[in-house]
This record gives sequence, C-alpha cells and structure tokens, in this order.
Amino acid sequence: MQIVTDSAADMTQEDIARYNIKVVPLMINFPDLEVAAADIEPDVFYDRLKAMVPAVPTTSQPSVGDFLKVYEDATQSGEDVLSIHVSSGLSGTYSTATGAAQQIKRGKVTVIDTMTLSCGQRFQVLVAAMALNKGWSLDKIGERLSALRQQTEVIYTLETLEYLARGGRIGRVQALAGSLLSVKPIIHVQDDGKYGTVARGRTIAQTIGTIGTHLATRYGTKPVWVSVMHGKFEDKAHILEAELKSKLNIGEMDLLRISPVLGVHTGPGIVGACVAPMEFFTDLM
Repeated sequence: MQIVTDSAADMTQEDIARYNIKVVPLMINFPDLEVAAADIEPDVFYDRLKAMVPAVPTTSQPSVGDFLKVYEDATQSGEDVLSIHVSSGLSGTYSTATGAAQQIKRGKVTVIDTMTLSCGQRFQVLVAAMALNKGWSLDKIGERLSALRQQTEVIYTLETLEYLARGGRIGRVQALAGSLLSVKPIIHVQDDGKYGTVARGRTIAQTIGTIGTHLATRYGTKPVWVSVMHGKFEDKAHILEAELKSKLNIGEMDLLRISPVLGVHTGPGIVGACVAPMEFFTDLM
C-alpha cells in the first residue's frame, strides 16, 4: 500500500525514505516565483520573507491533478493508497484529495483528515506506516489514528503576531483582540482541527514555561514522544527542549524545522512542540 501525505506534515527525509512516503507539495507563491515547500531551505525562505516586509507571500494547496497523478501511479501498479492530510479546519487539501480519490476507477484510495498539522500530522503518518509494516488492516489503522489524534497536542508560541496580521489570519486565533503585536500567544490545535488560544504572555521565556506546565498537566508521568519544532528560532527551541525534558517523561524526542509553507503565516519566530503518548508507537516499533 502506498502512503501519501502533504508537506504540512513536516516529514523528515529519513521518514520519507524509510517508509516510501509520497509527499504532495503545498506551494509558496512569491511575487516572482512559485516554489514547492520542500524545495526551499528554511533559512533561505525566512531570509526572503523578512526582505519582503511589508508584503507577504501566499500559499496554495495541491490541485486535484497533483493528487490524481500520485494516486494513478500507485493504483495502476496495483497498489491501494492511504492518503493522510492536514486538518480540513485549516486547509482545503483534504477536500481536494477526497475529490481526486473519487475519480480513481482502479484500486482503492482511502483519505484521512488528521484534524491537525505539522508533527502532529507526522505522528499519524508514522503510525500508519509502521502499522502497515505489521500487516494491520485499514480499519484497525483507522481506529489507532483516531485514538492518537485525540491524545496528541500541537502547541506553539510566536515571537510576534506581525505575520499573522500581515496575512490576515489573526481572526483564526480566538481571544486575541485588537493589534497587540507585542503579545506572545500560546496557540494549539483544538479538537475541531482549528487553532485556539491556550494563554498569552509578554515574553517568550514566559510562554515557554507555560507550554511546559500545560503539557505536564495533560500528560503527567506518562511516557511521551516529543517533537520540538521551530522556524528560525533555534536558541528558543533548545530552551523549550530543556523545559520539556525537565517536566515530561520522555520516551522519544526530536528537534525539527517547521515547513516554510506553515512559516509563511507565523514568521521565523515560532517555537513549539507536538506530544503524543508512547503507547501509540511502542507496539509498532
């Protein structure tokens, strides 16, 4: 079976190679250039983003044709497809993938809405890939992904709201009123697959501490997999990493970069984490 996802999942090159995952790209649209998210290095992207002020690039989801090509290549060679995508509450990608899947006449394409993004989406792709390697049925995989989704936290803080404001997206983050661009919000992905605000502070140090407390309250002493993520904010990522090591029972931990296609809306000053209980992974490793 061929697993397909999109570039909002923040899959590593090692993930992609190990499990032969097909990543359908989301695009970043600069005034003079359209580039797939995976084809621009994060540091190059953020340097260009800063140089554009006060303009901002746009993003675009894959087309039906992009999905059809991947699905047809797989099904014509005799494989079914499991296609796992960024939250329908944050992107139209899932809807487009579903439309493409309905056009496939040969083979079966199953499309899953992760109701999350970034490394939370990556967790679901990894679990699906590992479960397929264990010979699990699609129904059993679907049950595991549903349970994992409910127990995964994707949470981050921002150095500035400037990029959300420039892109017209502050309205998505509830409880942020006016133009308080100096506020450091703590945002997470809610159960409905949309963004919500957990808290806010005046400094990144304060919000990193609050993230640690929030996650410790949620997970207690349960062993967890933690992915610390950042845009171009490595020093703060290491501070968050240390904070979470001190407050959580770490089973697995990695430090990753957020895809530029997500960084368009946040700017370089984003740091956060995705956390899920190890129990969803250990029997598949």
